[in-house]
Amino acid sequence: MALSKPIMNLVASYLQNLYLHPIKTKAITSCVVGTAGSVASQLVAGEKLRLDPVLAFGLYGLAFGGTIPHYFYELVERLFPEDLVAFSLAKKLLFERLVFAPFMQAFSLYTLARFEGKNHKAAVKQLYALYLPILEANWKWLTLFQVINLAFIPPMLRVLFMNLVGFGWAMFLATKRRQQSQRKSE
Repeated sequence: MALSKPIMNLVASYLQNLYLHPIKTKAITSCVVGTAGSVASQLVAGEKLRLDPVLAFGLYGLAFGGTIPHYFYELVERLFPEDLVAFSLAKKLLFERLVFAPFMQAFSLYTLARFEGKNHKAAVKQLYALYLPILEANWKWLTLFQVINLAFIPPMLRVLFMNLVGFGWAMFLATKRRQQSQRKSE
């Protein structure tokens, strides 16, 4: 019981901030989750902790990881309102999987490379090497989570839910980017 009160207070504080300051709260959450995913990926791989990818994932989460999805989910709710649009879940899912996911994967790969200090040419080269395999993995592994997100998670909590799923995805993405960099340097 003693442990549950601080946890409940933390959850209540988070939900209050999510309600009062949704963009800031989602950005900070995305920053923390992206940073943790990058650190976990390196630790699981048994590597020495490198700061550049950790900072890149954190900065990406802070600048874009909470804000872009926040506005995307607002747009989806306006385009496909459940009470007015037939098959709104299917339409939301198709829109997210076929429009948003491809854009976000390209944007994420390029931006993360730039945040790590790579020049434009190197970032584009990495984007070309990783884009299709990562997009296919996204479609394969994250579609079920997106169905759950769109069908059962309240709109205010969708970015948080996908951030939690994104912890594992950040580990996967960091691992793929690291493997590609290692192949390039060999």
